Amino acid sequence: MPTQIESHLSDNGVLRLTLNNPQRRNALSEAMIGELHAAIANAAESSEVNVIVLNANGPAFSAGHDLKEITAAREESDKGRAFFATLMNKCAAMMTAIVHCPKPVIAEIDGIATAAGCQLVASCDLAYASNTSRFATPGVNIGLFCSTPMVALSRNVSSKHAMEMLLTGDMISASDAERMGLINRTTDSESLTAMTQAVADKIAEKSSLTLSIGKEAFYCQQDMELAQAYAYASDVMVDNMLTKDGEEGISAFVEKRPPVWRNE
Repeated sequence: MPTQIESHLSDNGVLRLTLNNPQRRNALSEAMIGELHAAIANAAESSEVNVIVLNANGPAFSAGHDLKEITAAREESDKGRAFFATLMNKCAAMMTAIVHCPKPVIAEIDGIATAAGCQLVASCDLAYASNTSRFATPGVNIGLFCSTPMVALSRNVSSKHAMEMLLTGDMISASDAERMGLINRTTDSESLTAMTQAVADKIAEKSSLTLSIGKEAFYCQQDMELAQAYAYASDVMVDNMLTKDGEEGISAFVEKRPPVWRNE
């Protein structure tokens, strides 16, 4: 089977990971999940990668789990229970790896992103979409509530917006997704890659160490109560100030010169 994830690394450390199974609408099959998880893990460890962009070939970013694969598993003696548990665990681990990846991860969507595909968008740090893209958590329409996509979705949009998507299963437009906070911005399809790349390039200019410190702190403090969050963030700031890049950045600003990052 050909690889389901294409990769391209630019000179400035922007890694593009492209979902590449357009015939199956880039469904998050067990194989696709495994390849994407491995690619994210490798990028997390690579000193050459500064930013990751997830995009897709074909008219769908991702239509979610592979329902034919799920249906086939029902032929097993346990009606598919073992496979379903393995699939959900692998998917959750992959989504969690995106959040825990020290490199910023940007979703670039040009098409539909539904169910676990919408979950993938919500799991990324930033998301940019063409104005013809659409999003949904439509499991309720086939008797399967989108419980795992709910985890990422409810951490990106308000409870009322999340519940409306989950309870109705309706498609929402890119403009509504932007209004709700699921994605950052929209543009036309022709300009999408340039817009995403410009954001990725801007981020890639920063200290990788500083980005990793900040990303970890952002997600860690989200579920803390206010005083605990400030205490934790204050400790992070102190440690950040004592890094070589923290010292270099302040010195460069005071001396009115570009910083030279050492990622230390």
